[in-house]
This record gives sequence, structure tokens and C-alpha cells, in this order.
Amino acid sequence: MSGPHPAVAQVRTAVRRDLDAMDRPTGSQPGGPLVLVACSGGPDSLALAAGLAFVAPRRGWAAGAVIVDHGLQPGSDRVAARAAEQCSHLGLDPVDVVPAEIGGHREQGGPEAVARTARYAAIDQVAARRSAVAVLLGHTLDDQAETVLLALARGSGARSLAGMAPVRGLLRRPLLGVRRSVLHEACEAQGLTVWQDPTNQAGGNRRADVRHRLLPELVDVLGPGVTESLARTADLLREDAVVLDGLGAELMERAAVPCSELDPTSGPALDVRTLAEAAPALRRRALRSALVEWGSPAGSLAATHVLAVEMLVTAWSGQGPVHVPGVTVARRYGRLSPEITS
Repeated sequence: MSGPHPAVAQVRTAVRRDLDAMDRPTGSQPGGPLVLVACSGGPDSLALAAGLAFVAPRRGWAAGAVIVDHGLQPGSDRVAARAAEQCSHLGLDPVDVVPAEIGGHREQGGPEAVARTARYAAIDQVAARRSAVAVLLGHTLDDQAETVLLALARGSGARSLAGMAPVRGLLRRPLLGVRRSVLHEACEAQGLTVWQDPTNQAGGNRRADVRHRLLPELVDVLGPGVTESLARTADLLREDAVVLDGLGAELMERAAVPCSELDPTSGPALDVRTLAEAAPALRRRALRSALVEWGSPAGSLAATHVLAVEMLVTAWSGQGPVHVPGVTVARRYGRLSPEITS
């Protein structure tokens, strides 16, 4: 008896390794703990959905899907319904189609950042309602390489160049070592009807242009291994970032001003002297973590924003507050404190 198509086998292997690496929670649910896949109907997430549907019950997990309808394109409801239909046909249950509340995130960056924030918020809500222990995302090795190039263009630091983490909270990315072409082959081999997002075509957005124009040019000039090399760079930098982020978190904890010392009308604050005495790499990590904690969306927070806030520590001359996405930061009486913007 012949085995599955090589592309199908590669996807299933990646999913199997990811599920086997998870800690199985105590307590029983029908079919096992629930793992969801976020599926758009595109080839990457649909191949992942098929892989999860096959592997999960054989490893003692329940498997479902969440489809987020952003409502930003005509017919998006039909695309979402078709994705849900295919997920159900694969055997995933439950399958939830939910709208993305774009309006509540319009102040949190550009269109792509707003859609991303709304999408993850919708996924988090479904995961909580369904008591899911994990949500699988279909990001690929190619996506990782594109992320590194975009971070380089922004002049970002090691944190951004580290790309997408394989695991972040409930979110897991089992396909970061798999090429996008493999997922297309897997869908074709299994007779899955994929949706091609028009924004992923050349000219659709900056990432699409990196995908269709910049990366092929780099491959032509530097050789066919450049995509894997970029992804490997992200892996190496992530190891360094984990250590530095931990040290930055310790700095933020030391710099935190106890609430009992604060003006009742103000919020949390950081001691400027403690920050000023720290190494720049740690200070910037502490400031970035504080900005996220104070309400700035991580996906919209660029290195230039962190550097601008750092000027309140290292180049203080009485200047006014600094505005970054989602929050305004001011220096008062030797402390940095946030003012949440509407």
C-alpha cells in the first residue's frame, strides 16, 4: 500500500511534532483537549487544517477550526463559508465563523496592522469560548523569510529580525520549517479548493511585493538557498532575543514604581534613573515591554517609537510627551508614565 503524497506527509509530520511537543492538560474532554486551526481558506491554512484533522484524533486531541471574516472585501462572507464547509468536510468540529471587529482597532496602526489585531482578537475570543488549549497558524518558512526582510527594511532590532515565534501563548506555528510550495502541493494532492487572497498578489501590499518581486530577485542573485538562510537567521536571533528579553523584563521590574508612591490620578510608571543606568539594549527592551503593557499594539510598535520614548530618559531637556500607537508617554518627576489615547 502506497503512503500519502510526500507534501501531505510533510505537513502531517510537522503537525504531529507540534502536537507531541505540547503539554497535555489534565481533565478530560470528549475526544481529548481541543486544538483549533485558524483557517482562511488559503492554501497554507487549508493544508494545515487537513493535517490537523488527520493527525489530531490519532494523537488523542480534538480538532476544530476558526474562520475570521474581516469583511474588507466583497464576498468575504462566501469565502469564509466555503472555508468552513471544507473544514467540516475534513472532519474538524467545532468550526466557527466569526467577524473581525475592525472598528475597535482603527487607531492601532495601518490597515494591515488593524486587520491583524482584529483577527487575533477574534481568534482569542473563540479559543476562550471553546476552551481550546492551542490555535495553530499556517505561517510558513517563506512567511518567515519575508518577515525578516520587512524588518530589515524598517531598520528594526534583533527582536523583529527574530521573526515569528513558533509558540506564543496559545498560538502555535508548526509550519515555519515548511515551504509554501509544499502546502500548495498538499492541497492539490488532497483535492482541496483553495482561495487565493487578491491582496497576496503582486501590488496587493508591501509583503506581497516582497514575496513576488524582492525575494525572487534575491534568489536570482544570491542563489536558491536565500529563503532558508533568512529563516535560519530568524531562528538564531530568536535564541539571543529570548535571553535579552528576560534581562529586559528584570530591568522593567526593577524600574517599576510601586503604586503606593504614585499620584492617584496617574497610572503605572517607571523610574528614569534606573532606566538611564541600564545598558541600552536592555533599556529599549524594557521600554518596549512597558509600552505594550500600557496599551500600544505590539504589531504597530516600531523601533523608532521605542527610540523616541528612550529620548525622555537619555536626552531629557523638558520636552513634552511622546506619542506612539495607542499610548502617550510623558516624563514627570523622574518617572515615565502612560496616558492612554482614545
